[in-house]
Amino acid sequence: MDSDAHGRGKAGAARRLAGYSALAGLLSALLVLPLACVAGVGARDSAEWLLTEPVDLGDLATPQRSTILAADGSLIATFYRQNRVDVPLAKVAPIVAKAVIAIEDSRFYEHGALDLKGTLRALASNMGGSSGPSPQGGSGITQQYVKNLLYVNAESDAERQDAVETTPGRKIRELRYAIAIEERFAKDEILEKYLNVAYFGDGAYGIEAASRRYFSVPASKLSLNQAATLAGVLKNGNLYNPRRNPEGAVKRRDLVLDRMAELGVLDAATAAKEKDRPLKVKITETKNGCTESKAAFFCDYVQREILTNKIFGKTPEERERLLWIGGLTIRTTLDWKVQNAARKAILRHVPAKNRDGKAAAQVLVEPGTGEIKGMDVGRDLGPDQERGKTWINFAADASHGTSIGMAAGSTFKAFTLAAAFHEGVPIGERITAPSGYAPSGFKDCKGRDVSDTKVLTNSSDGAGGKSFSLLTGTWNSVNTFFLLLEKRVGLCDTVKMAKKLGIRRADGKPLQEFASFTLGFNDVSPLRVAAAYAAFGARGKYCEPIAISRINRADGKSIPVPKADCEQVIDKGVADAVNHVLSGVFTKGTARGLGIGRPAAGKTGTVDNYSAAWFAGYTPQLASAVWVGDPRGGYRHPMTNVCLPTHCGGPVFGASIPGPIWRDTMGPALSGSPAGRFYRPPSMFFRKGSGEDNVKMPDVRGMSIDAAIKRLSAMGFDVKVGDHEYSPRYKEGQVMATDPAPGASIDPGDPAITVTLTISKGRDPHHTPDLPPPPDHDSAWPNSPWEVP
Repeated sequence: MDSDAHGRGKAGAARRLAGYSALAGLLSALLVLPLACVAGVGARDSAEWLLTEPVDLGDLATPQRSTILAADGSLIATFYRQNRVDVPLAKVAPIVAKAVIAIEDSRFYEHGALDLKGTLRALASNMGGSSGPSPQGGSGITQQYVKNLLYVNAESDAERQDAVETTPGRKIRELRYAIAIEERFAKDEILEKYLNVAYFGDGAYGIEAASRRYFSVPASKLSLNQAATLAGVLKNGNLYNPRRNPEGAVKRRDLVLDRMAELGVLDAATAAKEKDRPLKVKITETKNGCTESKAAFFCDYVQREILTNKIFGKTPEERERLLWIGGLTIRTTLDWKVQNAARKAILRHVPAKNRDGKAAAQVLVEPGTGEIKGMDVGRDLGPDQERGKTWINFAADASHGTSIGMAAGSTFKAFTLAAAFHEGVPIGERITAPSGYAPSGFKDCKGRDVSDTKVLTNSSDGAGGKSFSLLTGTWNSVNTFFLLLEKRVGLCDTVKMAKKLGIRRADGKPLQEFASFTLGFNDVSPLRVAAAYAAFGARGKYCEPIAISRINRADGKSIPVPKADCEQVIDKGVADAVNHVLSGVFTKGTARGLGIGRPAAGKTGTVDNYSAAWFAGYTPQLASAVWVGDPRGGYRHPMTNVCLPTHCGGPVFGASIPGPIWRDTMGPALSGSPAGRFYRPPSMFFRKGSGEDNVKMPDVRGMSIDAAIKRLSAMGFDVKVGDHEYSPRYKEGQVMATDPAPGASIDPGDPAITVTLTISKGRDPHHTPDLPPPPDHDSAWPNSPWEVP
C-alpha cells in the first residue's frame, strides 16, 4: 500500500482502539444479549470478554504446502491439503492490493477491526429475520481474514460449518479475533495475511498459488487485468472461477475495474481499456503427492519416513498434519543422475507392463554416508489392479512401503565371508565342498540345535564336488562350500555379522537362524542389502540408510531428522579382504562380463527354485542391490521360462537380469566421476604357496620410476630401485627390467618378495643401435580393482 495510506492508518490506530470499549458495549447489547441472558451475565461482562484476546490466537496459522526436494534443490513432489505458498506483501504486485481493497474494503486503512457503517447496515438488514431480505455482509478485510483463518484451522465438518454460518454469535467471535489482530499487527501485515489465506477457487489458496494456477506467473508479476480478475474471484471462488466460468470472471473483473475508477485508483480511460481486453488464462497444475513424481517410490519412502518416525511427532495425527499442512521444505539425498540411470536400466530389462508380470527393484546407497541416492521399482505408483502399477515399494521395508521383503539368496554369502575373515581365516583356506550336504552340528545364538536333514545342493550359481578356497568358493558361489564355512565360523557369528551390517527382516521380525542362513532365505529388502554392501565399500563403516538431509519449517527454522549414525562395525582389513574376493566375481566368477571399467566388487544371488534373482555390487563411491522377481509370489511364479527384452527362456540367475541392470545403472550413474580404489588386504589373509591367491606381475617397462613404483605399490608390493644400465630400447630414466619379470605369478602377501627395478641409462653411444620398445605391455591393468586414481 502507498505510504500516505499507511501513515493515515497508523495515526488513526489509537483513536480506533480507544473507541473499541464503547463499540463493544453497543454490539454486545445488540448481538450478545440473548447469550448473556442465558449465561447469567450482563452486557458489561460481555464487553470485557469481547476485548480480551483469544487464548488460541497464536496457535492459528494457515495450512502450508510441503515440498520434497532432491539433493540439488529441484522438486520431487508437493504435499498439501490446501495449495498455498505464503509470500510477503513486498512480493505481491502493488496493483493487487489496490484492486482487493477497492472491491473488498475501500476504507480498510481508515477503520479499525470493523467498518462501523457497514456492520450496522448489515445488522439492521439481518435483524429482519429469515423472512426478510437476504443476509448482508459488511465484514471488512480483517474480519474476512478471521473467518478464513478459523475455517482453514477447523478440523471437522461441524467446526467448518460453525466458521461460516451467518449468526450473531459467529459475528461477535470474528469481531473479538479481529480486535486482537488489529492490536497486534499493522494494516499492511493484516492485508498480507488476508491475501495469503483467501480462497481463489480451483484449489488455489492464497494470492501466490492463485497467480500461478490461473496465469502461470508469480504474484509479483501480476498485471492490472490479472489483479482485477483475482480480486473479483475473492467474492466466490467457485462462481467467478476464471477456468470454469470465464464469462462470470470477466463480469466480476469489470466490476472491480469500475470500482477502482470510482475511487480514483484508476482513471476511467485505463479502466475502459482493461475491460476491453480478453481474459487470458494459462493454467498450471500443481501435482499433489508422489503418484506423478519422477521418483515416485523414493518420494513414497520419504513420505512414510515422516509419517512413521516418532522424531516427527508423537502420534500419527501429528505427523500427518506436519507433512500435509506444515509447509515443510524437505531436502533429500536423491541424485537425479543416479535415479534416472536406475529407472532407465530397470525398464530396459523388466518393462513395467511385461507379459510375465515380473518386477524389479533397486536401491543405491553411498558408502560412508548412508545417503540413498536412488530408489526405483520399475512400475508406476498406483493401484495394483492397474497393469504396470503398484502401491508396494519392493525396494524398502514394510514400514516404508508395505513390502514384507524377499529372500536374498546368495548375496548373504558375503556375511559368512566377512565372519570368516573376522576370525582370521586366510583367503587361501581350502574346504572340500560336496555336491550335496545335509547341515549338521549347527546351533543358533541361543544354543539350540538347528541342523537340517534335508540335503542342500549347488543347483543355483555354482557346482561342488571339489576343493575350493575362499576365492574360488565365492567366485563360483558354491552353496555347500558356504554351508561348511558357516559351520566353521559358527552360525551365530555369521548372524551377528549380518546384524552388524544392518541386515534385518523387512517385516520387522527377528532374523531366522537356521543352517541355511548363509544361502539367504530370510526375507529382506534391497535397501538393507545395498546398505550392508555399502559398508564393505566404506571399509567396514556401516551407516543407517537415510533419505532426508534436512527439513525446514515454513518460518525457516529447522527440525531434527534421522541420522545415519555411521559406525566402524568391522575392521578395515576385514572389509578389504571381502572387497578383494568379491572383486574377482566380475573377472573370474558368476558375474564375468558385468564389469563397469573401474574398481568394483559384487555378488550374484539366485533364490531357491528360481523364485527370485539378485545382484549386489559396489564401488568405493556407490553401492546397489537389485532384485528381480514376481510380486504375485516367487514360488508360485518362478523366474523360469520368462521372456523379457534381454532374457528369453531358461531360468534367471543373478547374472541374467539383475546383474545387467546393475551394470547399466552404475555405468551412467558414475560417469564423469573419478574412479576410487580398494585397498590390499593385510598380509595375514594371504598364505604363501597357495597359488590361487597370486597375482600377475604387471609390465611396467617404459614407465618412469615414480609411475612404476605407484602402480606396484598399489598392488601391495614392496619396491626398490636397482642398477642403472644402458638400454637400446628405453630412454634414460625409464624402467628397462623388473625382477620378478613381467607376467610372473606372485603372492603379494609374501614378505620375502620385493620387486626390483632396473633403470635405463639410455643408449650406449659406442655400441648398440636404438630398438623399439616391446609391444607386450600389460593391457589388463586399467581395469584392475587396485588401481590408484
